[in-house]
Amino acid sequence: MPATSQTTRNPARATHAPSDWRGTIRFVLIVALMALGLRSLVVMPRSIPSESMMPRLLVGDYLLVAKWPYGWSRFSLPWAPPAPHGRLLGRAPSRGDVVVFRAPPDDHEDYIKRLIGLPGDRVQMRHGMLWLNGKPVPRVRIADFSVPIAANTECSVIANVQVPYGAGADAEGHPVCRFARYRETLPGGVSYEVLDQGETPQDDTPVITVPAGHYFMLGDNRDMSADSRFAAIAGGGIGMVPAENLEGRAIVTIFSVDGSARLLDPATWLPAIRPARIGHGFR
Repeated sequence: MPATSQTTRNPARATHAPSDWRGTIRFVLIVALMALGLRSLVVMPRSIPSESMMPRLLVGDYLLVAKWPYGWSRFSLPWAPPAPHGRLLGRAPSRGDVVVFRAPPDDHEDYIKRLIGLPGDRVQMRHGMLWLNGKPVPRVRIADFSVPIAANTECSVIANVQVPYGAGADAEGHPVCRFARYRETLPGGVSYEVLDQGETPQDDTPVITVPAGHYFMLGDNRDMSADSRFAAIAGGGIGMVPAENLEGRAIVTIFSVDGSARLLDPATWLPAIRPARIGHGFR
């Protein structure tokens, strides 16, 4: 009897082990597919690596990007597989949206900019002022923008910036980077803040007519942004952005760090978080 009982139990173990293994693989695959579907069709996270969208976005900000507002194209998938041109259930973006897109000309990198020009719009910069369809976009001077200097603060300034702009200190003596700030209001009422450090070549452009099926994008940090003011050159400007290159609309900042945290020093983790920047939307 003992031998018979042992013989009965061993097949049970041999039967359950492969079943458990297959179940684990199936579970992992389901979770991976759900994550891929969520990222491709609903919402995706993005981090900010440059200062081109200051003051709204700083290096070290993390945000969520909604995938559904403009419909879906091949660029909605992480690897952008070859597929027919166009968008599925495509909807037009609104002027003033903060948009994530694949940047021309090579369509390899994700950029984030503010959508300024819709198809048929005439866009121009004159002495640093934005003009849209022959009219200046209202802009008013507001308080300087100051950001504490930390690892994620490049404090990039143009050569002819004068004191007090660039690196300096606040009233308490803490090191900060300071920029001249303005509030700009587009037709339709969308209002946002921009930075303008002074006279630069990109402050004056010819009139650019946005072609059908394309959009004109600008960075809010006007003197530190490679955008639609410049021809589409790899590693440089982006020219007009095709509609199918749009990936989604920025909706909320979910996290922000100043870059001072050290991986092996937990005491530095909490002080590196910028809680005042978390939870802000883009409208």
